[in-house]
Amino acid sequence: MKELLLGNAAVARGAYEAGVRYVSSYPGTPSTEITERISGYPESEVYCEWAPNEKVAAESAIGASIAGARAMTCCKHVGLNVMADPIFTASYTGVNGGLVICVADDPGMHSSQNEQDSRHYARAAKMPALEPSDSEECLEFTKLAFDLSEQYDVPVMLRLTTRVAHSQSLAETAERLDKPLLPYEKDMRKYVMMPANAIRRHTVVEERTSRLEEAAERLSCNVIEDNHSKIGVICSGINYCYAKEAFEDGVNYLKLGLVWPVSPKLITRFASICETVYVLEELDPFIESICRSYGVSVHGKDIFPMTGEYSSAMLKERILHESADVLQPEEDLPPRPPALCPGCPHRGVFHVLKKMKLTVSGDIGCYTLGALPPLSALDTTICMGASISAAHGMAKVRGDEWKGKLVSVIGDSTFMHSGITGLSDIVYNRGANTVIILDNSTTGMTGHQDNPLTGKTIRGHATRQADLEILCKGIGIDRVTVVDPFDLNALEAALKKELTVDEPSVIIAQRPCALLKTVIHRGHCTVGDNCIRCGKCLTIGCPAISRHDGITEIDETLCNGCGLCAQVCPVNAIRKEDEQ
Repeated sequence: MKELLLGNAAVARGAYEAGVRYVSSYPGTPSTEITERISGYPESEVYCEWAPNEKVAAESAIGASIAGARAMTCCKHVGLNVMADPIFTASYTGVNGGLVICVADDPGMHSSQNEQDSRHYARAAKMPALEPSDSEECLEFTKLAFDLSEQYDVPVMLRLTTRVAHSQSLAETAERLDKPLLPYEKDMRKYVMMPANAIRRHTVVEERTSRLEEAAERLSCNVIEDNHSKIGVICSGINYCYAKEAFEDGVNYLKLGLVWPVSPKLITRFASICETVYVLEELDPFIESICRSYGVSVHGKDIFPMTGEYSSAMLKERILHESADVLQPEEDLPPRPPALCPGCPHRGVFHVLKKMKLTVSGDIGCYTLGALPPLSALDTTICMGASISAAHGMAKVRGDEWKGKLVSVIGDSTFMHSGITGLSDIVYNRGANTVIILDNSTTGMTGHQDNPLTGKTIRGHATRQADLEILCKGIGIDRVTVVDPFDLNALEAALKKELTVDEPSVIIAQRPCALLKTVIHRGHCTVGDNCIRCGKCLTIGCPAISRHDGITEIDETLCNGCGLCAQVCPVNAIRKEDEQ
């Protein structure tokens, strides 16, 4: 039957219908909902988990595939970097049960630190890549990916972008395929990638790529639409939807569902029915470069940008030189930069760090917002776990100059993801850094997923909860302090103490995320008549606090009574009104 599905939900449905048995992922926008939706299917049919990071998730899925199950792992584009090591080798070993690597790219960087184009990974790892354009294709291409994986003995990438992952359209759902485990046979030459075996497998990989290139000409996901136009458009994914909206049937289309490998015969055949060919692809000139390598003259990045997202209006303007009617607001809207939520436990940490004028090595998560005014506390943000490793390098090269002036901040889930090894590096190489772990009891930025520190699995089952204090001490950190980030005096005192010692230390700022359902807020803060309008309360950057005509106000509908503003007020003009 037809269902209105989010693109990510359609991928989950497609995997379920394809008979997937094992799914392991780490949450990352815009891919998170795929694994969350799969966790809603019966546990007796699909095993599903959150892994500590993408590398572990990929390795687990590869193991499940080798054992005979259809398996999948999902990530965002930067998560693909983390799982690259096992994925490249899995392309050499091949699979047993079908293996799908689902990656969601983020053109426009709605929630990411770069605009990476994951199609390059497909070509570099020599595994085929499918790219759907809507929810119907998300479902069907996921099923196709499993079939291709088993048919060609190869992991298959399913590449989404934010607009496809987070848009809804109709998709035809069906019953689940009863896919039993495939037999497992010990095969050292296939699965043990020592050099002698890898050399032989590389030949297999190249032969497989040639067969896939030939198959690309006849695969049903690659479609030529001949509308008898002089203009031809080669596109895939969401850009097909943009083009159809802009041109309808006024141009010819080569819609590529398989974006790597690409059939030279298909490209040249399409070009032969057009006078001018345009390649529409966000980010890198991936298909464009392939077309040129086949001797086909195309327009691409000579008229389209290398950055950001496209739109139907842009395509109409750049190709037809026509202006499109785009709705504009009647008046300019004020900017609305992202901000930490009211009552966020990270806010107090950044307030203290700024007050102490420390150099702060930051990380990926909600707390990255601590870089924005008025907190303006972070100096760097590179990737997951880099706050600790980067600070180690900083401390080693600046020496006594930065002694007592440098800290790292990292979230609890991010610490489990890739912070442990950085902390071990500091201990092993005789560093003396101070690391603050912002423990808010969840994976906050991606929507409150569980992790090894929450004591629950993705399905809500109770499990052994990792202990941050014991873990840090086990690595070799003798000085571990737990503080409440809402207690600004205690937090500042702990920092001053740890920054003076000549050994590594960890401060765990422990307070649950304000948006967790288990957190109960009672009361709100109000401003008294003795306010001197100094603006100190505005320096914490709480969205509940504003100033109108010089008067400070606290929005009771936003405030949850964390009390940070009361602590920074120099005249005690702010007090908390408790609700019984």
